[in-house]
Amino acid sequence: MPEESSPMLVKKWLDRFLVVDFFLVLFGAILFVFSILLTSQGLNQPLILFQKLWIPIFTPAITLLIIAALINALINLLQTLGPRQD
Repeated sequence: MPEESSPMLVKKWLDRFLVVDFFLVLFGAILFVFSILLTSQGLNQPLILFQKLWIPIFTPAITLLIIAALINALINLLQTLGPRQD
């Protein structure tokens, strides 16, 4: 098995991180929807839990997802503009 170059290894781990972070953000969105639905039924605890988790967990997860996506796009752009090895 050939060794991967350092930029390719970084991109591979960045892609893995993006997948995990995406599912964390997706979980937060689902939790938010259920919290709103349960609040309309008179149960306020899920929304209170979501509000407590918003700043320490979901805000950084969304920020990291956006930053990682921008870095991933930059890496892809540099790969297409860089010298090609045939």
